[in-house]
Amino acid sequence: MSKICQITGKKAMVGNNVSHSKRRTKRRFNVNLFSKKFYWVEQGCWICLTVSAAGLRLINKLGLDAAIKCAVEKGYLTEIKMMN
Repeated sequence: MSKICQITGKKAMVGNNVSHSKRRTKRRFNVNLFSKKFYWVEQGCWICLTVSAAGLRLINKLGLDAAIKCAVEKGYLTEIKMMN
């Protein structure tokens, strides 16, 4: 599975490690991802999402249903893994 947040669409960025002598080597800035289960009240089921820390804060702020609708609208969320 790729390292992309399903709510915010955040993914790894590429940058440089800069040493004390200013020598630059490539590195990756990975996203702070969690595999988390949520209870979706509107559907009455558990779902499993891969979300970043910013995605968790967004879910806490907007609510799970509104965050999922926003993510589907922007194209970040294509499929949801249902848990029973």
